[in-house]
Amino acid sequence: MQVFRGFHHPSIAPACALTIGNFDGVHRGHQAMLALLRNEAQHRGVPSCVLSFEPHPRDYFARLAGKPELAPARIATLRDKLSELERCGIDQVVILRFDAQLAALSPRDFVEQVLAQGLGARYVLVGDDFRFGAKRQGDYATLDALGSQFGFDVARMMSYEVHGLRVSSSAVREALAAGDLERAQALLGRPYSVSGHVLHGAKLGRQLGPGFRTLNLRFQHPKPAAQGIFVVQTHGLGPEPLPGVASLGYRPTVDDSGRMLLEVHCLDWPEHLGLEGGYGRLARVELLHKLRDEARFEGLDALTAAIAADVAAARAWFDGHAAERRQTTRDRI
Repeated sequence: MQVFRGFHHPSIAPACALTIGNFDGVHRGHQAMLALLRNEAQHRGVPSCVLSFEPHPRDYFARLAGKPELAPARIATLRDKLSELERCGIDQVVILRFDAQLAALSPRDFVEQVLAQGLGARYVLVGDDFRFGAKRQGDYATLDALGSQFGFDVARMMSYEVHGLRVSSSAVREALAAGDLERAQALLGRPYSVSGHVLHGAKLGRQLGPGFRTLNLRFQHPKPAAQGIFVVQTHGLGPEPLPGVASLGYRPTVDDSGRMLLEVHCLDWPEHLGLEGGYGRLARVELLHKLRDEARFEGLDALTAAIAADVAAARAWFDGHAAERRQTTRDRI
């Protein structure tokens, strides 16, 4: 999959089948849309293309209004979004910077300058609630009419449901905010995860004792949809996933920088990594179960006791699920 910042690149495809959106989380509704897009692209003999935006338009308008709290929580980092789009078989992704100039384009100018001239759209697929152009003036009917003028077909996909629940990024955010990771997994079609390169941290785990070594991953957005203390498993550091417990948040007891961090403690540190072996590795952390919200503790002793309790709870959770799997296997036999 090729990824472009903007569309002024010599290697970008001269024509494409296109869909437009933020695709935060790449949930099951997105996946169904992307499968349809790929099919239409193959019929037309052009690559499939996703047009997305950074920052999220609602982030931009929230900052413009001086009310950053109105910005939506972010389900996925840009890295994870691109990874899921690639898994869905998309040929190219174009990321446009959402700024004042883009926000001011009329619906017609957006279609002419971006879709027709910039991307060479031959087919455009959008969701049933798609709006575009300055002040969200354009809708599906507008796009359909402009498509006829600029030579591309337009289609829309109606909402996608799972067990009677409309699948949307908002529904995923609500599930994650509530700590309902099972519902989030049903909406996403996979366990919710965060990936990134393991970073050097403050080495606080070494102060807490030899049993508290951690892996630190940056979440590149100040407002993740999930926050708190979680049972997790980490992929990418060995042949098997590593069970652990993790904090996704601001770590108020030890850090006042406001930096968002995913800090993972592996229940059993793999010997092959050594003391420094995790740094620089690309890891993917699946959040399996929420234990509690993040809290501020009075000093390192209280923090150490809380971590020990979280570790015990995580071990109990894994033991319980192992017992459930054994019972399921016996029932099948």
